[in-house]
Amino acid sequence: MSSALTPIIAATARWLTTAYPAPRGGALSRALAEAQATQAVTAAAWLRYPTDVDADLVHLAGPGGAERLDALVGGSTGADGEDDAWRTWVDEVVASWAACLLADPALAARAIACLTSDDGLPEFRRLLEPGDRELAAAAFLRHPDLLAPVAELHRDALHEALSTTSSNAA
Repeated sequence: MSSALTPIIAATARWLTTAYPAPRGGALSRALAEAQATQAVTAAAWLRYPTDVDADLVHLAGPGGAERLDALVGGSTGADGEDDAWRTWVDEVVASWAACLLADPALAARAIACLTSDDGLPEFRRLLEPGDRELAAAAFLRHPDLLAPVAELHRDALHEALSTTSSNAA
C-alpha cells in the first residue's frame, strides 16, 4: 500500500485515541488502545483508498481535517496553543469507518476478509481478537454508543465499499 496514507493513518488513529482515551491511565493501556485504533484506521484507509493512485490523490488534496469530528465529540480543536498541525491530516471518512470497525467485530472481520486476499498484509489480531486487557484499555474506543456520532457519519458508504469489494473479489 502507498506510503502516502501514512500521515493520514497516524493522524486519524491519534484523533481516535485522543477523543476516546484509555479509561485507565498508564503507558501500556494507551499503547494497547493505540494499536487497536491504528489497525482499525489502517483497514479503513485501505478500503477507502484501495489503489496507489487513490492514496496519492488524497495525499495531494489533503484529507480534510478533524474540525467536524471535534465538533461531534466536543473535542479540542488545538486552540489552546497545542501543536495541532497533525489534525489537518485526519480523514473524517476513515475515522468514521474505523469507528464502525471498532464498534462491530463482525463488520471488522468482514472488512479484513476483503483486504486479506493479497499476500503480505499485516496482522489485524488486536482489531479482530482483542484480549481482555486490550478490551479494557479500549473500553471507550470500542463502545458502540460512544462511537455512534462518528460511526454514523459514513456507515452507509462503508457498507457500500464492502459490498463492492466483496463482489470484485468474487
